[in-house]
Amino acid sequence: MPAIRDPQETDPVPSHLPFPSVIVQCSNHIHETTFDLLTSVSGDTKRMDPLRKISDTIARLAALKTLHGHRHSSTGSAPDSLPQLTGFGSNPGALNGRYRLPAQLRDGAPLVVVLHGCTQTAAAYDHHSGWSQLAEEAGFALLYPEQHRGNNPNLCFNWFLPADTRRDAGEALSIRQMIDAMVARHGIDGDRIFVTGLSAGGAMAATMLATHPEVFAGGAIIAGLAHGSARTVPEAFDRMRGHGLPSEATLQKLLRDASDHRGTWPKISIWQGTADQTVAATNAQALAAQWRGVHGLDEEPTFSRASGALAKHVWSDIEGDAVLEINMIAGMGHGTPLAPGLGAPGPFMLDVGVSSTRAIADFWGIAQARTDSRTASAQPRSVVPYDARPDAREQSRQARSEADTPPASSSAGASGIQKTIEDALRAAGLMR
Repeated sequence: MPAIRDPQETDPVPSHLPFPSVIVQCSNHIHETTFDLLTSVSGDTKRMDPLRKISDTIARLAALKTLHGHRHSSTGSAPDSLPQLTGFGSNPGALNGRYRLPAQLRDGAPLVVVLHGCTQTAAAYDHHSGWSQLAEEAGFALLYPEQHRGNNPNLCFNWFLPADTRRDAGEALSIRQMIDAMVARHGIDGDRIFVTGLSAGGAMAATMLATHPEVFAGGAIIAGLAHGSARTVPEAFDRMRGHGLPSEATLQKLLRDASDHRGTWPKISIWQGTADQTVAATNAQALAAQWRGVHGLDEEPTFSRASGALAKHVWSDIEGDAVLEINMIAGMGHGTPLAPGLGAPGPFMLDVGVSSTRAIADFWGIAQARTDSRTASAQPRSVVPYDARPDAREQSRQARSEADTPPASSSAGASGIQKTIEDALRAAGLMR
């Protein structure tokens, strides 16, 4: 978990550990640099890896306490007019389904699957992102799989649990069943289905693209993480911070092993803020590395350009079509980039003068892009060559080196540290 930050921020990992009944105990002994956490999950006791630094641990626990008190902050009071999608299948992931059809839906229209972030609802994300407004303009349908507190009290999609991220299992299968129902009921073009999501929703979008690549023509991942990069709660927190990211070869193997797909792969748009303190920007590089292999792309992008705060790196296939892009927004924190005229700012929905909603739809070829006013007024500037930017592997090595360096030894204040830890655990419901 990232260091203490604005209490309105959210994590793609829930603040409580995502299991029905979890007890966390601290050892009676606090070491100078680390302490052990033991978790009892459904009766099975498992030892987590020792945390890196006591200061890092305290920061995580303090943020847990803050988040626990603000679970409902992002759901807001956005108007909710999304119909319920019912009877779509066995629904092993126990998700809710919502949808939106434009007034003039034609046969063979595209479908966009939109996955909200933690503490958000389908209606709130729809209202703030502007997807319904754009769907009405361009004539495509929308599907909003929705998490509920019975699955995850923080409303996060469980992107880090293997049971929910395998093909034909859990939440991934529930989303696939919803898509099949929309196609059958509304005459959707099966060759023009797309998926996008923010944060935990972005990570789950990455999983859907990896486990069901034959379903999607394209995807867009906003402040998300690569498929398979985490399979436990401790790993999820580490990956969010950029620690321990898998190598490029491992990431590409995780993608290939997620299905037996041998056809055309979806085109991918990645969005990330450089000032994101919740999901480290190195995760955008890891996502690009994961998808370059199946598309047969070089490490160097085909071209890069910048305008205002937005720096774009694009990889094109042998036919010259853009199949992968990274959009880095300088100074942006954790959230979905917005611009005036489409959607509305809110928690994790950030007016930065760039509409990711419209740009993503344009990248997929389902809606014509419009130039955002502030981006249009900005003069294009030169871009740092892509190979001069530290890639995910180098930054993760730096992070590991930093994390493995023990802090100056100090036994003073150990009792105060223990009290801080125990208070944070109790406040988050993690310790009795």
